[in-house]
Amino acid sequence: MPKTTTQLCTFFIDKLFFGIEVEKVQEVTRYREMTRVPLAPPVVGGLINLRGQIVTAIELRQRLNLTDRSPDTLPLNVIVRSGEETASLLVDDIGDVLEVSAEDFETPPDTFTSQVRCLIRGAYKLKDRLLLFLDVDKVVDFTANG
Repeated sequence: MPKTTTQLCTFFIDKLFFGIEVEKVQEVTRYREMTRVPLAPPVVGGLINLRGQIVTAIELRQRLNLTDRSPDTLPLNVIVRSGEETASLLVDDIGDVLEVSAEDFETPPDTFTSQVRCLIRGAYKLKDRLLLFLDVDKVVDFTANG
């Protein structure tokens, strides 16, 4: 029987509501001190030390062409696994784990630029908002178009 529901870990960036597959999330942590990387693209927020493992922190606001976070607001880390890679997605706030139904799934909205649309698998129409389904593998691979 085909799988008709998916569990997504949700989070907020700016006023947008995003989700990624629970299976890809290793953990969620509070802000961690980052080491800047000279000459790295702006999408790289820095490197964080996660219990001895050096992890690249990806600034999702940059990745999604959104405005910069205010300097007095610290991001949260959503630690994700993509293939053999571990990365931290810097987000504004964490939501819940939601179970979404395949019948509520739609293609990405046309309002996004092609650069951002390729990072979004689609959207789920929820009762009170739109949940954008991010493609973690493409978000982490910022060398392809960024």
